[in-house]
Amino acid sequence: MQKINPLLDQTSKKLKTGSSASPIEVGPNRVAEPDDAEYEAAGDMDHVDAINRLFGEFEFSYHNQYHKAFSDPESLVIAKKYWLSCLSQYAPLQITQAGKSVITSQEYLPTIATLVRACENIHEIFGLPSARQAYLEACRAPSPKVEHSWSHPAVYFAGKASDWFVLATEPEARAFPVFDYHYGILCKRVMKGEALAIATPQAIAAKIERKLSPAQAREQIERLKKELGTQS
Repeated sequence: MQKINPLLDQTSKKLKTGSSASPIEVGPNRVAEPDDAEYEAAGDMDHVDAINRLFGEFEFSYHNQYHKAFSDPESLVIAKKYWLSCLSQYAPLQITQAGKSVITSQEYLPTIATLVRACENIHEIFGLPSARQAYLEACRAPSPKVEHSWSHPAVYFAGKASDWFVLATEPEARAFPVFDYHYGILCKRVMKGEALAIATPQAIAAKIERKLSPAQAREQIERLKKELGTQS
């Protein structure tokens, strides 16, 4: 019998047996908990964990539909393996956030196609503008760029990586693809849980004027004369 996709082979055991980190089996599915944000941001979640969590939330949100669709343990494992293969191109955090978006917007158990569309249009969930909106913001932002109130730090870093001069002087047909490339990379980093922060320059301390005493003034004058070679 021909072997199935290696990724599915490697995860089959985890999907069937479950573990304390990923109880996905036929038993308990992982449902979101109060500290899930910390769990995700730490980068500890892999794709199997994401599928576990996704199905756990499906079960909680669509209870009757869920148990009708996955009526026995074997069909549930097969479904999870198939969803895993279809969604493996997306980051785990992207999958779980897309799942939350779908659950809160529709009353029927979603299909894989629905989740794929949600993953593709996930920008707004992470506070990221579309590539087009980000490009226009980067082109119109006044200088100094670092002090601009950016809609998201990814827009600033994409503009910086693209070269502000290029964005200001090149036509959109040439500048946008460059920006879109860098912005896409940064969006993926954000979706994986990375926090981007713009380092704002420290304010220059105001110069403090201090009046010299007569003795200090004479001493300074003598020093200047000596430096200039005018002392007799």
